[in-house]
Amino acid sequence: MTAATAYHDEMAESFAANATNGPYNAHTDRPAMLELAGDVSGSRVLDVGCGAGHYAAELRQRGATEVVGIDGSDTLLRRARERLGADASLHLHDLEEPLSFLADESFDVAVMALVYHHVEARSQLLAELRRVLKPGGTLLLSTTHPAADWRWCGGSYFSDERVEMRFIERFTISYRRLTLEALFGELLGAGLVLERLVEPRARKEAREIDPERYEKTQITPFFLAVRLRRP
Repeated sequence: MTAATAYHDEMAESFAANATNGPYNAHTDRPAMLELAGDVSGSRVLDVGCGAGHYAAELRQRGATEVVGIDGSDTLLRRARERLGADASLHLHDLEEPLSFLADESFDVAVMALVYHHVEARSQLLAELRRVLKPGGTLLLSTTHPAADWRWCGGSYFSDERVEMRFIERFTISYRRLTLEALFGELLGAGLVLERLVEPRARKEAREIDPERYEKTQITPFFLAVRLRRP
């Protein structure tokens, strides 16, 4: 993530553990995004906000030739290297800054899972992702669902305030509320083409881990995941 909003130290360790088998990351967001990814055999993938390397591990297992990960947390990158091996291509980078160390048209796929709403320089980031994707390349993006933000935070649905939320009952995370209009205005305004949209619900495995949270995902939207293409 960004340097300011990345998960560091104890918070990062808790997130890494939770992301391994937690109901939201492991059994709601990740299955939906990997389904959207489809066949990645032979692809070079950029994992934006790679965290502890869960996506990178899955994508390599599915045949990606290389996954390059970037994140704003050195704690999470250490966990990613443990998961992926010493030869993994991982970069400590603030996503509020341009991806100037990455070459033009050098990736087939970019993945940005539950990161976009943390970033303020979103237009710049989208422009950079479009730049590094090959023509016809794919961007997979998930974010908090605008309807969920409205339900949790209250007030006006059209609010674009930055909000704080409790995470794993012990920590506080900060992110930007976006309406559907604002979100898709930014994505399509960046010159990307929407191919598919899903509103993920937890897979049945989550019921065994946390029945209450599993049931919540069946009646309340939590995340929004999209597949976009660079023309």
